[in-house]
Amino acid sequence: MSIRSKATTAVASAAAMTLFAGTALAASPGAPGAGDSYFPKYGNGGYDVSHYDIRLNYNPTGDQLSGTTTILAKATQDLTQFNLDFLLKVKSVRVNNAPASFVSDGGELVLTPKGGVRKGQDLTIVVSYADTPSAVKDSNGITPWTKTPDGALAIGEPEIASWWYPSNDHPTDKATFDVNVAVPNGVEAISNGVFLGQTRQINGWTRWHWRSTKPQATYLTFLTIGQFEIRQSTTPSGQPSVNAYSERLGENADAAKASIERTAEITEFLEQNVGPYPFEAQGGVATPNLGYALENQTRSVYDTAFFRRGANTYVVAHEVGHQWFGDSVSVHGWRDIWLNEGFASYMEFLWSEHIGEGTAQENADYTYDLYPADSPFWQILPGDPGPANVFDGAVYDRGALAVHALRVAVGDEKFFEILKTWTAEKKFSNATVEEFIAVAERVSGQQLDQLFQTWLFTKGKPAEAPGRAGEVAASLAAGPAVTKAAEPKSRAKIQLTHELLDAHK
Repeated sequence: MSIRSKATTAVASAAAMTLFAGTALAASPGAPGAGDSYFPKYGNGGYDVSHYDIRLNYNPTGDQLSGTTTILAKATQDLTQFNLDFLLKVKSVRVNNAPASFVSDGGELVLTPKGGVRKGQDLTIVVSYADTPSAVKDSNGITPWTKTPDGALAIGEPEIASWWYPSNDHPTDKATFDVNVAVPNGVEAISNGVFLGQTRQINGWTRWHWRSTKPQATYLTFLTIGQFEIRQSTTPSGQPSVNAYSERLGENADAAKASIERTAEITEFLEQNVGPYPFEAQGGVATPNLGYALENQTRSVYDTAFFRRGANTYVVAHEVGHQWFGDSVSVHGWRDIWLNEGFASYMEFLWSEHIGEGTAQENADYTYDLYPADSPFWQILPGDPGPANVFDGAVYDRGALAVHALRVAVGDEKFFEILKTWTAEKKFSNATVEEFIAVAERVSGQQLDQLFQTWLFTKGKPAEAPGRAGEVAASLAAGPAVTKAAEPKSRAKIQLTHELLDAHK
């Protein structure tokens, strides 16, 4: 396009804004939620975000955060106003360079741009703000922002963005990211994607720059600030890798390193089973104070407790598995959480097989026997657990049993073809449980309704463990005195992993 044509387009856009001012009745406010059946207020309607440029200053002394987020978006309808999800104190807002009026209302930042917005119009939204995030609570009185002795952790699922940048906070609106954070010299600031370097400022601070070039959900964008040992390298596949270890890991530091430093190896193994790694960088972060682990895109974060019994590659396999199941292919709604947790948990079974610490069948048998028929565990439906049980242990363990049931039903060749087809066809997008079932049936050529109904949508303990040999199943069903399935060598670390992941709820 020539400079003259670009100028003509800009004039036309301005004319459209003027025209819109006289026909405002055709427009309406954007929806204050994305329509999630579990969390109706999450996200917003009326626009689609393509990029976030987050430029912040953070002082660990007093937990002081300030800065500006610039959002590039496109209107999907005529708008009189629209919302961002945000909880911090806002100083100013501009939409397409013009000041916009705004109201903060319980986590909704309601913007009213002058003259409204036309469907299809490009939006540049600039929000300046300053606050103390750890002091800010949501309507439930909680905050996922964690103040630490040497910095802070901005990590959380299903919400975290509202405590450090304004956004359309739902997995269905993915975007690319630039995260620039200035901190006092000697403090590290770590985020997703590729590390583009640090710049010393004249005020005794250093600015850290991270870039995520693949579509990324808001809750998968993280920030951790503090004293870290940072290890940069290149993986055998040629990707940049950044691992970071808090200087407060104590006696668990070496076990954490012995686990997270194997991220590239585990990624290579999973690629063989589920398809090419979808992102531009790899890595992991180990820290105290988190209490769980989270699959932040390209760089998962692990609490030090995962390594209190020595190296634990199972939690790494779980979180790396999420890079495909949850990060690249994200939930359409939080009801679809099995697509994340059931499959990430099954990656632990596959890793156990790979390193000779118990087959997937042995892990499935043991997991099935672990919970008696009258356990509340069997009352949670992984395919629709309800908003209060999104991260219940059954979504992980029974969810993994459902994946194994599929493998047994279709055989290994079709099973791994299903996984590779799924991750390829749904790459960088969102999906439902029903869509996965349709892909599984198409690829396998089998009708699988009863299998998924039993393992995902029916309360109560299924009649037998998926894939267990008939004579073994009959023997175990003969009476309570019969010995349960033997415990695989991998189970202790998988159990620890799931206990801590379950603490996430």
